[in-house]
Amino acid sequence: MKVAVVGATGLVGTVMLKVLEERNFPVDELYVVASEKSIGKEIQFKNKAYKIISMQDAIDKVADVAIFSAGGNTSLQWAPKFAEKGTVVVDNSSAWRMDKTKKLVVPEINAHVLTSNDKIIANPNCSTIQMVVALNELHKAFKIKRLVISTYQSITGTGVKAVKQMENERMGIEGEMAYPYPIDKNCIPQCDIFEENNYTKEEIKLVNETRKIFDDYSLGITATAVRVPVVGGHSESVNAEFHKSFEMAEVFDILNNTKGLIVLDNPKEKQYPMAKYSQHKDEVFVGRIRRDDSQANTINMWVVADNLRKGAATNAIQIAEYLLANGLISR
Repeated sequence: MKVAVVGATGLVGTVMLKVLEERNFPVDELYVVASEKSIGKEIQFKNKAYKIISMQDAIDKVADVAIFSAGGNTSLQWAPKFAEKGTVVVDNSSAWRMDKTKKLVVPEINAHVLTSNDKIIANPNCSTIQMVVALNELHKAFKIKRLVISTYQSITGTGVKAVKQMENERMGIEGEMAYPYPIDKNCIPQCDIFEENNYTKEEIKLVNETRKIFDDYSLGITATAVRVPVVGGHSESVNAEFHKSFEMAEVFDILNNTKGLIVLDNPKEKQYPMAKYSQHKDEVFVGRIRRDDSQANTINMWVVADNLRKGAATNAIQIAEYLLANGLISR
């Protein structure tokens, strides 16, 4: 099995290599790709040093699978060139997510849509992934009518530059700014850029990607995405209205039996998911589950996950695992 990791020196790329090792994904040959200034430098994987190579060199190696986390423009330019050689690309950027010819996949939900013809597969946005894992089985049982989402997103979702900004602020050092405002001891109600409708791209992703993954374009969805001074993971407050009525015991039973989801909900003992404790874990956590007394057939829930793992690297590698297990890439 020949595996390429593109964007290997970034926050997500680093975690991808870690997850490949932890999950013992079969890697006989590894090709690590980063920016031109990094070519020739070394990266450690399974106690072995690998030199960073150029994009073209990686293409010429004809990997079985290439896992991308190098930004949308890079993916648009290079992913098709990998695919032309027969390499299956799992892309973590937003470049292909809403392309009608590309599949948008969360393995627990819709990996079955993948075929051997899919050479570029899109990994959803981190906030979308954790939310749909929490909602999928409830959607099957009661059919979602409308979602109202508020996110509280880790600075790691922005990247190394944002982490450095917060560290500088905490040490009283002036430095490069990832955000237009200080992030330490602050919340910034802007994730990504504003569009013409005054929603940010992050908020629009939550709407469009959820509809595509569930293959249900009737869903009413609105979102507000907020950046918070947190490192561990993303948190979301989700208000979900369903078409069908339900008992709360049914809701808990469904959530407790949802693959990839851990229910942590004990108000008496002050037990609920928190970003701090989701860090370095692959599961999605859900808690604060309660009926919305203001509206019929509606619940509130709090959804938390490590945005670098299940929200990015782990989900991408789970896609690769599915492809391998089902003969869609061969070893």
